[in-house]
Amino acid sequence: MKVEIYADVLCPWCYIGKRRLTTALEMVTDRDKVEIVWRSYELAPEEGRVPGPTAAEAMAGWWGDQAPARVARIQALGAAEGLELNLHLARPVNTFDAHRLCHLAAEHGQADQMMERLLRAYHAEGLNVADPQVLQRLGAEAGLDADRVGAVLAGDDYAEAVRADRRRAAEHRITGVPSLVIDGRPPISGVQPAAELRRLLEHRLTSPHDAPAGG
Repeated sequence: MKVEIYADVLCPWCYIGKRRLTTALEMVTDRDKVEIVWRSYELAPEEGRVPGPTAAEAMAGWWGDQAPARVARIQALGAAEGLELNLHLARPVNTFDAHRLCHLAAEHGQADQMMERLLRAYHAEGLNVADPQVLQRLGAEAGLDADRVGAVLAGDDYAEAVRADRRRAAEHRITGVPSLVIDGRPPISGVQPAAELRRLLEHRLTSPHDAPAGG
């Protein structure tokens, strides 16, 4: 069974969803039958590489007076999963190169580690995940060869892979993340509780030809 996860580093819900999916997978009986594929989804492709306002400030622009309560809710849900989501520290930037690194990592079976390191760097540490020097360090910390990371960042390797994921998302009519596509079926929310994600995965493993469950 293939589970494709459409996600972006900038999205706190993606960090929450990743942790919940990890918990769900730990409870799945036939975990070795589940293939996880991370797909690139750029929430803010127009962002530059130089950090501007914080995520919390951006949210204030979207939600006005409701922003503090929504920020607090996101942080509380993150904390429940053992995550630090510092939206007053994180500053949105372009994530194209970060996604390129994830594709490099995927070729070495380390996409999960790379995405985890990027999410923590952005949401907990407030690092600029568009800065080549930062990405160089994060790639090495995720277990990638430092020279290869540097070569990727200096060129345009995996750029087409990121664009291809963008097209896949459009074909699946994905407009928000995290979204899960299980064996090519219609996308479902990837931020559901771990128990519900486990139920969906178990159902798909035991009834692969049924209509989509819960989605």
